[in-house]
Amino acid sequence: MKKVHTRAKRKARLSTHRGKIPSLNKKKGAKTFKTEEAANIWAKDNKIEKFSLKKVKKDKKFQIVKD
Repeated sequence: MKKVHTRAKRKARLSTHRGKIPSLNKKKGAKTFKTEEAANIWAKDNKIEKFSLKKVKKDKKFQIVKD
């Protein structure tokens, strides 16, 4: 059988090595914002009324938490 290049394996969502579990389908992380104003604007645009802001990434960013 012909050897398949790693790039082609990734494209086909196959594991690159036999003993490892493929981790190509990663869960996306929570949306974060650099400023409180940006978070409030995004929440308003997405019609989220009841929420609180949580400091994340060593207090450098904000995350919206629904109440």
